[in-house]
Amino acid sequence: MCPREVFVDLEPTVIDGVHTGTYHQPFYPEQFITGKGDAAHGHYTTGKGIIDLVLGRICKVADQCTSLQGFLVFSSFGGGTGSEFASLLMERNPSWSSPFTQVFQISTARLEPYNSILTTHTTLEYSDCMVENEAIYDICHRNLDIERPACAKLNHFISQIVSSITVFQDLMVS
Repeated sequence: MCPREVFVDLEPTVIDGVHTGTYHQPFYPEQFITGKGDAAHGHYTTGKGIIDLVLGRICKVADQCTSLQGFLVFSSFGGGTGSEFASLLMERNPSWSSPFTQVFQISTARLEPYNSILTTHTTLEYSDCMVENEAIYDICHRNLDIERPACAKLNHFISQIVSSITVFQDLMVS
Protein backbone atom coordinates (compact mmCIF):
# COMPACT_ATOMS: atom_id res chain seq x y z
CA MET A 1 0.00 0.00 0.00
CA CYS A 2 1.31 3.42 -0.92
CA PRO A 3 -0.14 6.69 0.38
CA ARG A 4 -1.77 8.95 -2.18
CA GLU A 5 0.34 12.08 -2.01
CA VAL A 6 2.35 14.58 -3.96
CA PHE A 7 5.29 16.27 -2.23
CA VAL A 8 6.18 19.68 -3.67
CA ASP A 9 8.93 22.06 -2.57
CA LEU A 10 10.60 24.66 -4.73
CA GLU A 11 13.81 24.16 -2.74
CA PRO A 12 14.98 20.52 -2.99
CA THR A 13 16.78 20.02 0.35
CA VAL A 14 13.84 18.90 2.51
CA ILE A 15 12.22 16.66 -0.08
CA ASP A 16 15.59 15.11 -0.92
CA GLY A 17 15.88 14.28 2.79
CA VAL A 18 12.48 12.55 2.76
CA HIS A 19 13.18 10.84 -0.56
CA THR A 20 16.44 9.30 0.70
CA GLY A 21 15.62 9.10 4.42
CA THR A 22 14.36 6.39 6.73
CA TYR A 23 10.71 6.66 5.66
CA HIS A 24 11.16 6.83 1.88
CA GLN A 25 9.89 3.31 1.14
CA PRO A 26 6.12 3.85 1.19
CA PHE A 27 6.29 6.68 -1.36
CA TYR A 28 6.56 6.61 -5.14
CA PRO A 29 9.65 8.56 -6.30
CA GLU A 30 7.73 10.33 -9.08
CA GLN A 31 5.51 11.94 -6.43
CA PHE A 32 8.43 14.10 -5.22
CA ILE A 33 8.54 17.36 -7.19
CA THR A 34 11.19 19.98 -6.50
CA GLY A 35 12.47 23.19 -7.99
CA LYS A 36 15.92 24.71 -7.79
CA GLY A 37 15.28 27.33 -5.08
CA ASP A 38 12.41 29.17 -3.42
CA ALA A 39 13.53 32.69 -2.51
CA ALA A 40 10.72 34.98 -3.69
CA HIS A 41 9.92 32.75 -6.65
CA GLY A 42 6.98 30.66 -5.43
CA HIS A 43 4.17 32.30 -7.34
CA TYR A 44 5.45 34.13 -10.37
CA THR A 45 8.60 32.40 -11.62
CA THR A 46 9.69 28.99 -10.34
CA GLY A 47 6.16 28.12 -9.25
CA LYS A 48 4.68 28.99 -12.62
CA GLY A 49 7.29 26.77 -14.24
CA ILE A 50 6.21 23.63 -12.37
CA ILE A 51 2.51 24.27 -11.69
CA ASP A 52 1.34 22.22 -14.68
CA LEU A 53 3.56 19.29 -13.64
CA VAL A 54 2.18 19.45 -10.09
CA LEU A 55 -1.43 19.68 -11.28
CA GLY A 56 -0.84 16.74 -13.61
CA ARG A 57 0.52 14.61 -10.76
CA ILE A 58 -2.37 15.60 -8.49
CA CYS A 59 -4.88 14.68 -11.21
CA LYS A 60 -3.12 11.35 -11.78
CA VAL A 61 -3.31 10.54 -8.06
CA ALA A 62 -6.94 11.71 -7.87
CA ASP A 63 -7.90 9.60 -10.90
CA GLN A 64 -6.76 6.49 -9.01
CA CYS A 65 -9.36 7.14 -6.27
CA THR A 66 -12.80 5.59 -6.47
CA SER A 67 -14.50 8.12 -4.19
CA LEU A 68 -12.35 11.22 -3.83
CA GLN A 69 -13.69 13.45 -1.07
CA GLY A 70 -11.07 16.16 -0.81
CA PHE A 71 -7.49 17.27 -0.55
CA LEU A 72 -5.27 18.02 2.38
CA VAL A 73 -2.64 20.64 1.63
CA PHE A 74 0.08 21.17 4.21
CA SER A 75 2.03 24.38 3.83
CA SER A 76 3.30 27.36 5.75
CA PHE A 77 2.70 31.09 5.54
CA GLY A 78 6.36 31.95 5.96
CA GLY A 79 8.18 30.30 3.08
CA GLY A 80 8.12 30.80 -0.67
CA THR A 81 6.72 27.37 -1.47
CA GLY A 82 4.23 27.29 1.38
CA SER A 83 2.77 30.72 0.92
CA GLU A 84 3.34 31.66 -2.69
CA PHE A 85 3.14 28.30 -4.47
CA ALA A 86 0.23 27.08 -2.34
CA SER A 87 -1.63 30.27 -3.28
CA LEU A 88 -0.91 29.65 -6.96
CA LEU A 89 -2.10 26.04 -6.63
CA MET A 90 -5.37 27.08 -5.00
CA GLU A 91 -5.94 29.92 -7.49
CA ARG A 92 -5.49 27.56 -10.43
CA ASN A 93 -8.05 25.08 -9.11
CA PRO A 94 -11.00 26.74 -7.40
CA SER A 95 -13.22 24.15 -9.12
CA TRP A 96 -11.90 21.39 -6.86
CA SER A 97 -14.47 22.58 -4.28
CA SER A 98 -13.02 20.28 -1.68
CA PRO A 99 -11.42 20.91 1.70
CA PHE A 100 -7.93 22.32 1.88
CA THR A 101 -6.27 22.02 5.25
CA GLN A 102 -3.23 24.14 5.82
CA VAL A 103 -0.83 23.72 8.69
CA PHE A 104 1.28 26.80 9.31
CA GLN A 105 4.74 26.67 10.78
CA ILE A 106 6.51 29.27 12.81
CA SER A 107 9.39 30.63 10.78
CA THR A 108 12.30 32.92 11.49
CA ALA A 109 12.66 34.00 7.89
CA ARG A 110 13.00 37.75 7.42
CA LEU A 111 10.50 37.68 4.57
CA GLU A 112 7.84 35.82 6.54
CA PRO A 113 5.66 38.90 7.23
CA TYR A 114 5.63 39.78 3.52
CA ASN A 115 4.88 36.21 2.44
CA SER A 116 2.08 36.05 5.02
CA ILE A 117 0.48 39.24 3.77
CA LEU A 118 0.71 38.14 0.14
CA THR A 119 -0.91 34.76 0.77
CA THR A 120 -3.62 35.70 3.28
CA HIS A 121 -6.28 36.68 0.73
CA THR A 122 -5.93 33.49 -1.33
CA THR A 123 -5.82 31.30 1.75
CA LEU A 124 -9.00 32.81 3.18
CA GLU A 125 -10.78 32.51 -0.15
CA TYR A 126 -9.92 28.88 -0.94
CA SER A 127 -9.29 27.15 2.41
CA ASP A 128 -11.93 25.49 4.52
CA CYS A 129 -9.81 24.74 7.56
CA MET A 130 -6.56 26.06 8.97
CA VAL A 131 -4.42 25.03 11.93
CA GLU A 132 -2.18 27.68 13.46
CA ASN A 133 0.94 26.77 15.44
CA GLU A 134 0.46 29.23 18.29
CA ALA A 135 -2.99 27.76 18.89
CA ILE A 136 -1.49 24.27 19.03
CA TYR A 137 1.13 25.45 21.53
CA ASP A 138 -1.62 27.05 23.64
CA ILE A 139 -3.67 23.83 23.62
CA CYS A 140 -0.61 21.80 24.63
CA HIS A 141 0.20 24.25 27.42
CA ARG A 142 -3.29 24.97 28.78
CA ASN A 143 -5.17 21.72 28.19
CA LEU A 144 -2.48 19.06 28.19
CA ASP A 145 -0.05 20.57 30.73
CA ILE A 146 2.87 20.27 28.33
CA GLU A 147 5.07 23.32 28.89
CA ARG A 148 7.38 22.90 25.90
CA PRO A 149 6.09 20.26 23.51
CA ALA A 150 8.72 18.46 21.47
CA CYS A 151 8.38 18.36 17.70
CA ALA A 152 7.28 14.70 17.86
CA LYS A 153 4.45 15.63 20.27
CA LEU A 154 3.33 18.48 18.03
CA ASN A 155 3.37 16.22 14.96
CA HIS A 156 1.35 13.60 16.84
CA PHE A 157 -1.16 16.24 17.90
CA ILE A 158 -1.48 17.58 14.34
CA SER A 159 -1.92 14.04 13.00
CA GLN A 160 -4.80 13.54 15.46
CA ILE A 161 -6.42 16.75 14.20
CA VAL A 162 -6.04 15.69 10.57
CA SER A 163 -7.35 12.21 11.35
CA SER A 164 -10.38 13.68 13.10
CA ILE A 165 -11.10 15.97 10.16
CA THR A 166 -10.96 13.11 7.66
CA VAL A 167 -13.13 10.84 9.84
CA PHE A 168 -15.67 13.65 10.32
CA GLN A 169 -15.70 14.23 6.55
CA ASP A 170 -16.33 10.49 6.00
CA LEU A 171 -19.26 10.57 8.46
CA MET A 172 -20.76 13.62 6.74
CA VAL A 173 -20.62 11.91 3.33
CA SER A 174 -22.00 8.55 4.52
